[in-house]
Amino acid sequence: MRRLSVDLAERSYPIVIGEGLLARRDLLEPIVAGRSVAIVSNVTVAPLYAAALRGALEGAAAEVIDVVLPDGEAHKHWGTLNSIFDALLEHRFDRSSVIVALGGGVVGDMAGFAAAVYQRGVDFVQVPTTLLAQVDSSVGGKTGINHPLGKNMVGAFHQPRLVLADVGCLRTLPDRELSAGLAEVIKHGAIADTGYLAAVEHDLPRLLAHDVQALAAAVAGSCEIKARVVGQDERESGLRAILNFGHTFGHAIEAGLGYGEWLHGEAVGAGMAMAADLSRRLGLIDAPAQSRLVDAIAAARLPTRGPAWPAQRYVELMSVDKKAERGTPKFVLLEALGRAVVRRAPDEAVRATLAACGGAA
Repeated sequence: MRRLSVDLAERSYPIVIGEGLLARRDLLEPIVAGRSVAIVSNVTVAPLYAAALRGALEGAAAEVIDVVLPDGEAHKHWGTLNSIFDALLEHRFDRSSVIVALGGGVVGDMAGFAAAVYQRGVDFVQVPTTLLAQVDSSVGGKTGINHPLGKNMVGAFHQPRLVLADVGCLRTLPDRELSAGLAEVIKHGAIADTGYLAAVEHDLPRLLAHDVQALAAAVAGSCEIKARVVGQDERESGLRAILNFGHTFGHAIEAGLGYGEWLHGEAVGAGMAMAADLSRRLGLIDAPAQSRLVDAIAAARLPTRGPAWPAQRYVELMSVDKKAERGTPKFVLLEALGRAVVRRAPDEAVRATLAACGGAA
């Protein structure tokens, strides 16, 4: 078991990484003792892991209820969010209650948003069960839902009390979901740590084979990078924006195709390849650096090209991105492997990238 920390003064919290953590009552009891707890999960994850988690909570919590959501990005909207509030209100949950998010990034984002706004804020715990959630979305306090015009456009910053990353859950993760998580793993190396990127490249065969030791090392490495960035910039006023490398293009792909058609990590994989192409066109990185990153994305069994849409379609979708200013998109680009920057890009360079990486000029 490995323990890290997100250092945010009075809102600091631990990230615990290991195998068999779902059943560890000692890790959860300090937060839930004597309180009402709602386990928010989905129809795929709940049958696999809810019983083990409930067993760890019962006896410590005063009451435990299950809230089971439909599965998938397509359900990350107001209607599903309201089903969480319905359950909390029906069981008379008050401000001392705790929400436990058991699932992937969609469950974590929605349960966290519910915790942020229910009775103006209650505690919550992240128990991520996918690689993408363990290495990225469960850490940092970003919560929210999608809007038809843009991904994650409605939400709040609300930090968890604990992140419990049980890597044993990754044994049951479908290969496609595993590859989607590797997009965020590769991203962390690309923007912040070339040594970590090299280790991931070396370990890709073991990672794709669901090797738990390799996965635990990847989760720890990504969480260290993200915790360091979040600790310096909790609300994305500066440095934290680099964590969106590949996401300007990627979110456009998700919104344009319809949420859930591509997994988030698949869209980010293509988005990183596109951002690397744009970085090279602007003279920030050279061709070998671009090729190395694209090769890693492809080796993780992720797409390296976006849908073949007209460039204007991409531009329209990217204008709704959270980093856009007055409708003008900004991009996270690479100054070098391991070093990222946020900046605007000339329209002609963006359109050239779109033409080269999937779109039509």
